[in-house]
Amino acid sequence: MAAKHTATKVAPAKKAPAKKAAPKAPAKKSTPAKKTTPAKAASSAKNAAAKAKELAAAKAAKERDAKAKEVARRAAQKAKELAAAKAAKERDAKAKAAARERAVAERQRAAAAAKAKKEREAKARLAAKERELLRKAREKAAAEAKKQREIDVKRKAVEAEKQRKLREIERREAEERKRQERRDAEERKRLEALERKMHSKPYADDPEFLEELRGLLLEAREATRAQIAVSESEANEMLVDRERLEYDDEDGSSVASDIQRDQLKEFATALRLKVDEIDVALSRVDDGSYGRCDECFEPISKARLQAQVPVFTCVSCRASV
Repeated sequence: MAAKHTATKVAPAKKAPAKKAAPKAPAKKSTPAKKTTPAKAASSAKNAAAKAKELAAAKAAKERDAKAKEVARRAAQKAKELAAAKAAKERDAKAKAAARERAVAERQRAAAAAKAKKEREAKARLAAKERELLRKAREKAAAEAKKQREIDVKRKAVEAEKQRKLREIERREAEERKRQERRDAEERKRLEALERKMHSKPYADDPEFLEELRGLLLEAREATRAQIAVSESEANEMLVDRERLEYDDEDGSSVASDIQRDQLKEFATALRLKVDEIDVALSRVDDGSYGRCDECFEPISKARLQAQVPVFTCVSCRASV
């Protein structure tokens, strides 16, 4: 743009006239012709011709000088225009180079700014991510700590409850041991008393009463043995009758006879057991232990011993059977 502007300004110089017209010589005032002689006239003509020639030569030299000056001026003008164009071109080139440099610098600054922004954003994202990770880590640690505290509280509660139960169990066991010790002591006392009772001889200091019981037992034994003999004899007789009646049993008397015979046999067996009991009672009378209850080991009353022969339990124990 500067070169074009310079050329626009220089252009009017080219429109200037190529050369200036030589200044015309001032017209000489006509003087009144003097009368001259031919010789003088010839000399004057010659001088005039020489002068005209000089004037023409001077004019030609002047024109040449003017042309040379014009050529030099045009050359200088052209050189000036070329220099101006070159300077304008250089200025344009410099301006373009500067513009390119500015554009490159601007792009570089923009790229650097974008890169810096990107780095800042990346750093910001990384920082945000780190903060988020730290927040999550803190929350996780807090949750784990809370959970651990709850676990510890529950564990302590369970442990405390366990210890309480253990103490309660120990207390109950101690109480149970004490009760068991009391029961064992009472049981030992009871067993010792029972042992004493089991080997007690309630009427050992009353031999007359024992002799009386012996007599009663012997009488009962003899009477029982007699009953056994009678029962067996009757049963045997009924067996003989049964064989005889087998051929004549229209009224069913043989069946009734069998029932009676079985009853007699059972009665005889019960009597034999009574005889055995009487023998046991007699042996106890001999060692002085007869009259002791086999259940509670307490003395049986004399009245009961005299009323029932033989007897091995007191009224209370007999009633509870």
